[in-house]
Amino acid sequence: MKKIRKGDTVILIAGRDKGRKGTVIEVLADDRLRVEGLNISKKHQKPNPQMGVQGGIIEREAPLHISNVLVFNPATQKGDRIGFKSLENGRKVRVFKSNKEMVDAK
Repeated sequence: MKKIRKGDTVILIAGRDKGRKGTVIEVLADDRLRVEGLNISKKHQKPNPQMGVQGGIIEREAPLHISNVLVFNPATQKGDRIGFKSLENGRKVRVFKSNKEMVDAK
């Protein structure tokens, strides 16, 4: 079970966008993730009329290392570390380390 998943709101704790929040778009296999609106890079795209791709400079989210983000805790309004806890029914859930509240309130 991963500590950070797609759809989580995270805060960046390092880099040029430090302190900004965003939603995780995808988690890659090598402990990297892409966050919506953070770590924007410019890519020079060649046009390809056969595939309908227009040329120009496009902006996209570059991958970040998972250690540079913290999951946003709405109770404390800060980034927080994640731990795991087993419930009585045997289900394993993610919890915030600071106040022991569940991340997924389902």
